[in-house]
Amino acid sequence: MESGFSAMHLFGIRTSIIKPGDDIIAVLEEAFEKAGFEPMDADILVLAESAVATSEGRLVRLDDVKPSDEAEDLAVKYELDAREMELILKECDEIFGGVPGAALTITKGTLSPNAGIDSSNAPDGYVVLLPEDSQKSAAIIRAGIEKRYSCRVGVIIGDSRTQPMRLGCTGIALGTSGIMPVEDARGSRDLYGKILHITHKAVADNLVSASQVLMGEGGEGVPCVLVRGAPVNIIDGAVEMPLFSSDECMYYSNIRKS
Repeated sequence: MESGFSAMHLFGIRTSIIKPGDDIIAVLEEAFEKAGFEPMDADILVLAESAVATSEGRLVRLDDVKPSDEAEDLAVKYELDAREMELILKECDEIFGGVPGAALTITKGTLSPNAGIDSSNAPDGYVVLLPEDSQKSAAIIRAGIEKRYSCRVGVIIGDSRTQPMRLGCTGIALGTSGIMPVEDARGSRDLYGKILHITHKAVADNLVSASQVLMGEGGEGVPCVLVRGAPVNIIDGAVEMPLFSSDECMYYSNIRKS
């Protein structure tokens, strides 16, 4: 007889402080050993982008950055460090507004304050850029974990973002490997038998949001969450994160029109 409920379990994986050049597979292996368990078939690892980026050498010393005149002007406008503003200009696709303390950008195809550049969880005087290619990073980590533990897993590189008209941060997936990041629910039926016509499930984003309850935003030291029992199929290879164009996005297109 069916129990009437299903369960998904999340385990926060505490690691040592990750430094540039660290082998993140080795860091995770040590953390799993200390935690007393290992990844299994169908598990999903959600990793904080800052940890992945730091291991990849994306940590930048602000004193090494020389701001341009444009960066100086924008830094005054948005009340930012001119050196950080220079990095934002280099990293983003477009700046189209902002508030004191944050420039609103499109970076790697998504809305992102300050091009995803963050000084939290970085040494004093440093900032962390986003991974150069989160999709590639997820694939490399997945291959390393699967080889070490002889299992098939999914990997998500995640970040936290604010949402329009909402206070607080939720999760967003920057890159995935081994899962479908978005599931097409069109053609399925709701509780009353009506066919769904536009619904897509943001599987990867939702798993990042759930994981961030354990990861936190500060000094928790939990850059990885192992998700077990998620109703998600593990697939071969990877599927690129599907993105709207700026014209297709309900929020962005209307902001630009106004």
